Amino acid sequence: MKPIHLYTTISSPLGEILLARNDQGLTHLNFQEGAHPLPIDPAWRQERDAFRDTVAQLDAYFAGELREFDLPLAPQGTPFQLAVWQALQTIPYGRTLTYAQLAQQLDKPKAVRAVGAANGRNPLPLIIPCHRVIGADGSLTGYGGGLPIKEALLSLEQYGTLQPPQQLSIF
Repeated sequence: MKPIHLYTTISSPLGEILLARNDQGLTHLNFQEGAHPLPIDPAWRQERDAFRDTVAQLDAYFAGELREFDLPLAPQGTPFQLAVWQALQTIPYGRTLTYAQLAQQLDKPKAVRAVGAANGRNPLPLIIPCHRVIGADGSLTGYGGGLPIKEALLSLEQYGTLQPPQQLSIF
């Protein structure tokens, strides 16, 4: 018997978010206004109450009051992807790692591209903090929700606001 999938959508400071879960835990978090909106599977059933804890923790995160999520997670992926996603969860709030550093942490220093690909397939961005991975030169690189969302999340974690600090210019 196929597990029942429940879903809901919520409004956030970064636009509409789709949440989905099965009996084991959260399977998807997707920024629906980003580059890759996730289609809702016709077999999924809409159920807002099943996401009460998730919504409360997301609200606290966006308010700058939560640094670490405590939710049952059930992402689906290959063993390598699951290992990358587990490693992402060790990156502290407000900190970043490069793809190469993440590959090194996994004892696969030559797998930088594979780590990047697994990072890009993360079905639970934000909760599994793939936004904390940056390019070797410190630049912001790909993010499924779009680079403006990645920049906003890093700004929230580093400066306490979803807006990055503005550079002052003197005329």
